[in-house]
Amino acid sequence: MQKINLKKEFPSYKAKLGKPEIISVPPANYLMIDGKGNPNSSVQFKNAIEALYSVAYTLKFMVKKGSMGIDYGVAPLEGLWWADDMNDFIYAKKDNWLWTAMILQPNFITSSLYMDALNKAKQKKDLPELPHLRLQQFNEGLCVQVRYIGPYADEGPCIQNLHQFATGNGYALHGKHHEIYLSDQRKTAPEKLKTIIRQPIIKM
Repeated sequence: MQKINLKKEFPSYKAKLGKPEIISVPPANYLMIDGKGNPNSSVQFKNAIEALYSVAYTLKFMVKKGSMGIDYGVAPLEGLWWADDMNDFIYAKKDNWLWTAMILQPNFITSSLYMDALNKAKQKKDLPELPHLRLQQFNEGLCVQVRYIGPYADEGPCIQNLHQFATGNGYALHGKHHEIYLSDQRKTAPEKLKTIIRQPIIKM
């Protein structure tokens, strides 16, 4: 059986600790779902994550047990974050935050496979946010990113440093704040959480 490590296939999952670097992120397909509200208390966010993982794991086992015979690990959870008024984002008024939660998919996951997985997940469990899920290509392009270790609430100085690095090297911030959660929050102490913090940029 062929085994695939998505983290190794996508170099953009590697980031230097505390040292921002500029990378080009290739287009890739994701399971994606949008919402609004505080991720720490929003029922919609909780339901969205459950729907994402349910379909992601259904796809994984369909591919493993099916004619492809390919085994791969489900990729880390990722999030795009912003607000209609970016001051609400900067000053952590989380009830007004907008978000897209997403999980990277191998390039052989087709629309047909996705629809089959969606139907299987629907039959297994009531997932309120399942109708809002989609499979979509995401083309992020030129970005600056850094690896951060610590509580999510303390990311501020790291994000500020990332932005200053970008502007100091002649780039303007462009697009949505992006985080890749390399650790399982349920099993990891806050001070040991590993996150890739990414920001799309354009040359000024």
